[in-house]
Amino acid sequence: MEADYPAVQALHRAVGWPERSIEGWLWLHANPARPDTAAPAGWVIEDSAGAIGGHLGNLVQRFHLGERILYGATGFSIIINRSVRGQGQALLRSFSQQTDMFALWTFNANPVSRPMYRRHGLIPWPESTAALKLGWPIDRLALIAGRGLRAAYRHAPDQVVALGERLLNDRVWRSDPPALPAGVFPLTDLGEESPYAVFWRALSAEGRMLSDRSPAMMRWRIRDPDLTVPPVILAIREGDVIVGVAMALVAKGNAIDPLVMEIIDLEALDGHAGAIPSLMIALMRVARHRGVAKTRLQVVSPRLLSRLGAFARTARREGGWGHCHVRFMDRSTIDRWSPTPWDGDYSVCLRPVPLRRDPGPGGRQSSDR
Repeated sequence: MEADYPAVQALHRAVGWPERSIEGWLWLHANPARPDTAAPAGWVIEDSAGAIGGHLGNLVQRFHLGERILYGATGFSIIINRSVRGQGQALLRSFSQQTDMFALWTFNANPVSRPMYRRHGLIPWPESTAALKLGWPIDRLALIAGRGLRAAYRHAPDQVVALGERLLNDRVWRSDPPALPAGVFPLTDLGEESPYAVFWRALSAEGRMLSDRSPAMMRWRIRDPDLTVPPVILAIREGDVIVGVAMALVAKGNAIDPLVMEIIDLEALDGHAGAIPSLMIALMRVARHRGVAKTRLQVVSPRLLSRLGAFARTARREGGWGHCHVRFMDRSTIDRWSPTPWDGDYSVCLRPVPLRRDPGPGGRQSSDR
């Protein structure tokens, strides 16, 4: 598979998606959950000349349901170029027929691809929130500027591309935390006997179906070599006990998009639902401190929606289509699992904040990727 990395990088580059480094692909394919299964890291399709013209990634995750261990997979970076047009169904067929998974899903479907997913048994899930994304604006001027640049791109793409990286600011690199709500603190200890490990054991003991958030899995996730801004990981404690945890990544969709803080995880123990609004307040403060234009939650479970409280009422509704598509291979899990952003591909597919800055006229900024 390593021999395929340059061709897969080229496919991402051709469609304007983030290109992982070779080290990034090696890290991703070293996912500690995958060796427990027979699942591949993904599939590629070759054209008539033997060149790779299609790709579908397969992100395997380990799930806990009481004493049971199950596995599910997210399909990501589904790319088909013209040389293999019409063969995308073969990729989806390979993905959707993995029999050792309790479920298979993709979280980034759009209205155009929706019929294709349905043909392979993937349906919008859960019904009440599959079409829901939540956003909380912070810097409205940056958001307006981003919309203006996108409108300009539709009319004069070459001229807008020539502008280089826009809507960046130095505050995104700040490491000093803002003032946080009472009990909330940056989480740095992910050891096997840490307070976080105690939290994870308590969370998994509640009996809900949860993707592995063990200290070992957390350590693997945050070691992504392509990250340019470290993940924001916050915890809230009562006394000496952690009762809730949030994780977010600052990303930039493309050269003309503003900075967005994407919430990757937001969990709290039963009986501590009030921890969720406190963690949201903390995330919003960090986002404002870092010069981020908005905070976004791209996958919303009914449970989390009810726990967001006032944040659910003040959020801007985004999306508008059933972008969470799932196929349950084990029908007994349908009522036990509701997807969260942690279960998707966001932490491995978001475009990192570009590193290199161009000191040219007007403070133009450019990516080193």
